[in-house]
Amino acid sequence: MVRIRLRRMGAKKKPFYRVVVANQRSPRDGRFIENIGTYDPLTDPPTITIQGERATHWLIQGAQPSDAVARLLKKIGVLDENGGVIAPAAAEETVAA
Repeated sequence: MVRIRLRRMGAKKKPFYRVVVANQRSPRDGRFIENIGTYDPLTDPPTITIQGERATHWLIQGAQPSDAVARLLKKIGVLDENGGVIAPAAAEETVAA
């Protein structure tokens, strides 16, 4: 099964995440299919940059978002409150949540 999830990057105690599409069996920081965005929780407010069009594409293809990614996708407007896919978003969404 294909998942949309966070891949941890950055130094010790300074996390920075990439939003990636990966096989569910791959390790957290291991092999992935496509990098579709970033999430930086240390900025004030946290910065979310996700390619909405690519996220929508993968969701339509059947990829399941992790819980954390689902919350991020709801913030940028790719998913609705019930978890359904909204019409294809703009080329790239940047939100300071």
